[in-house]
Amino acid sequence: MGYPNVESDILGSAADLAVLEKAGIRETPTVIITTNADDLNIYLTIYCRQLRPDVQILSRATHERNVATLHRAGADSVLSYASMGASAAMNLLQRDKILMVAEGLDLFEVRVPTQLANQTIAETSIRENTGCSVVAIRTEEGIKVVPDPLATLPADAEIVLIGTAEAEDRFLELYREAESPNGQRA
Repeated sequence: MGYPNVESDILGSAADLAVLEKAGIRETPTVIITTNADDLNIYLTIYCRQLRPDVQILSRATHERNVATLHRAGADSVLSYASMGASAAMNLLQRDKILMVAEGLDLFEVRVPTQLANQTIAETSIRENTGCSVVAIRTEEGIKVVPDPLATLPADAEIVLIGTAEAEDRFLELYREAESPNGQRA
């Protein structure tokens, strides 16, 4: 962690109006909200939207289930693991290797493990158990990018996941028999 730049950094709580005003909330064209806590991001999105109905708000969602809530709270754009990975998923699906989409965040593809086959994404608890998010499902019929949590994982499909290297390792440890689409063990 670096030291604050006294000319541009404002230290304080974003929930404090005086801090936001000192930071330029009344003049800025864009507010970016990126805490690790979705509930705080939702609150700050609502707060900033009330202060500035005309400002562009970009917010972060740690959990995909909160993306719609952040939009309802007033975010113009919400970045989540799934949304970041979805745009890169098409590139990955053309190749058989890992794609790094951001520092420390990888996109990888595996066959649906036997333990997860014919369950919905929500039922599998992949995100809670591993830290990875399913960003696409590839079947013979085509590719479904950013699938609904109630989408079923067919036994003969491949899934594209996004997560940190540690989350990928947890996924592969839990679901050892997962194979990459090129037939190699993942």
